[in-house]
Amino acid sequence: MSDANSTISIRSSELSDPMPDPAGPVEPGDLNQQLLTTSVWTDEMVQAAGIPIVDVPLVSVGGGIGSYVLANHLRIAGMPTSHMRILSNLDVPWQTYEYLTQVSQVPRKERLRSDAQSMPDNMWGFPSYAFREAWADKKIGPIFNVCTEPVFRDYYTPKAGQVFEAMEREAARMSYFDMTVKGQVRMTRRRYGGGYFTILTPPQGQSATKRVAYRSTYVHFSVGYPGVKFLPDLQEYRSTYDDYVRVVNAYEPHEQVYEELKRRPGLVMIRGGGIVASRVLQRLIDDRDQYGLQTQILHVFRTYVTGSHGPSIFLRRKGGDGWAYQGFNWPKSCWGGHYKFKFEKLEGDARRDFYKILDGTNTPIRKNWQEQLARGRREGWYRTYVGAVDSVVPGADGTVVTKVKAQDGSLLEVPAHFVIDCTGLESDVREHRLYADLFDHSNAQRNVLGRLAVGRSFEVEGTQSAPGTMYAAGTMTLGSYFAGVDTFLGLQYAAVRIMDDLASRGFIKKMGPVRSSTQWLKWARNKELPK
Repeated sequence: MSDANSTISIRSSELSDPMPDPAGPVEPGDLNQQLLTTSVWTDEMVQAAGIPIVDVPLVSVGGGIGSYVLANHLRIAGMPTSHMRILSNLDVPWQTYEYLTQVSQVPRKERLRSDAQSMPDNMWGFPSYAFREAWADKKIGPIFNVCTEPVFRDYYTPKAGQVFEAMEREAARMSYFDMTVKGQVRMTRRRYGGGYFTILTPPQGQSATKRVAYRSTYVHFSVGYPGVKFLPDLQEYRSTYDDYVRVVNAYEPHEQVYEELKRRPGLVMIRGGGIVASRVLQRLIDDRDQYGLQTQILHVFRTYVTGSHGPSIFLRRKGGDGWAYQGFNWPKSCWGGHYKFKFEKLEGDARRDFYKILDGTNTPIRKNWQEQLARGRREGWYRTYVGAVDSVVPGADGTVVTKVKAQDGSLLEVPAHFVIDCTGLESDVREHRLYADLFDHSNAQRNVLGRLAVGRSFEVEGTQSAPGTMYAAGTMTLGSYFAGVDTFLGLQYAAVRIMDDLASRGFIKKMGPVRSSTQWLKWARNKELPK
């Protein structure tokens, strides 16, 4: 947590390396005052600070799934491993994503919210996860599912474990870990004469100096979320009463809640109406059924959806019982249909307004989960409240009292033994130190949603250092010309656009149908790519 107890750190954005005090002593090979305050560095400035320089054509900052996907595309296109370095504090690319899925109640055996063809390990999308699952289990069910969805079946989604195991296999095939360098990235600055310097703080004992500078023509950023914010009233409660046990966020470890409910009956309040709230509810109800628990669930909706809703008959989303329903976090045409092309044409306020029309908290329809909630309503152990939360205070008998201002103006006091915040509010982009430095020193711009502005090829607007270019992909680019950035398919789409742009600059050869076909055959046979 930050000093203000407002942001949960997640592993892609932990800032373990504090900025040195300019007034104090500077270690050998460390950032000095001149480097910290200068936006464009010369080679001589870095050398004078005693920081060793490593030359490599392309640096990717992050080391998560975004870095993994780009590396995979470029390796398949023919890039040798020596041409790219991935700077990361992660052990494996899926580490942060798996952490988030586990704490939000999607362990490896459960299914993700992703379709059959969005595969980080397979740029072609064939054979799909459904086909691969059917082949492995010797069952036709997954294939029948994708052929009849969503009319007769829920959307097929892969199991988390299947995704991670496939990524591990492809990482070995493309020699991914030969390209990774462990450490904490401190900043990226433009270089006088073109290109960039990216400053890495290696783990203690692995370098003779505190910092190492990577000098590259191209830089790629894909560092994920800066953090997840608490709702203001819950933030105030935790900081005022120092209670981190009864009031928790779904994106932080909170297994103690479920374990305590197994020991004694309790009241649990859920805040939020998205996919994470639905997963937490399912976990609570599964435990209730499996262990014969007496858990009572109280669910607070700020906005209660009673049915289909939207601005027109062509822009409507299904809903009911408080929930807005949608198979994926954006309409599917945002990835390859009408909405995708529309976003690419819209500018300024028009693009921002269209984002607002399509945006909104939603969750996929799952028949088994809907049956659980319907049963809970009938039997009285699942109850909903609608209104705005006024405050949260300690109550009697170890409870937390949430004061809800109902739609009729009355103030309801709802006690619970635990409160789980499932809203998933994201911190501002500047709360990540790397992004803040880009805004302050590299002329990066905000897009219409206040995040990092990128062009149609995912180049970071305003940061060019000819002949070099900086790229970015992932959730912090939402608001630019492509909506589905925070998805497997979105990261793959960004990688294709970046790959094509790098090919136009001569970094790699453009991949045509012949190479694509031969490379797919090698992928199918799991033949290792040449280094």
